[in-house]
Amino acid sequence: MSDGISDDAEDVLGVLTERIEARFGMDMDQLKAAVAAAPTANPDATDAVRWHGLLAEAQSVLDRAEDDLLAALDTQPSEVDDPTMGLAHRVNAAVTARDGRALVVRWLLDPDAAGKKDLAAERLARLGPRTGPAVQTSAAHRPAGAPAPASGWRAGRTVR
Repeated sequence: MSDGISDDAEDVLGVLTERIEARFGMDMDQLKAAVAAAPTANPDATDAVRWHGLLAEAQSVLDRAEDDLLAALDTQPSEVDDPTMGLAHRVNAAVTARDGRALVVRWLLDPDAAGKKDLAAERLARLGPRTGPAVQTSAAHRPAGAPAPASGWRAGRTVR
């Protein structure tokens, strides 16, 4: 993107591509080929390749939107017309999509990212081993003749 609005727009894709290549020890073409040959062999690599592709697609959409906006701005007088504002909104949406996909790729590459550890293992580490059920599994003892508790969303309400 030689005339792009943002000098670092392509850097997002470039930096994340380098990080993926470093993580898996091969360039993207080799990694894509390995994932295509054995998609279930390394789920982390498969996810990284998939989301890298989505990121590259979003970057391409952003590049086109920026080019269209720049071309429209070159023909505008001092005030920007509605179609050109629409192009500006398209650029903003493309940046949002690209950045969202970049965040997913960053998350995939971070082994310590929130939400990646086994929830059960985290719970066990935080609370210690359980010695019984988390909730009471049998009905509480009720004296004979005691009314059953009301249940359901209609309890205590008049239906009209």
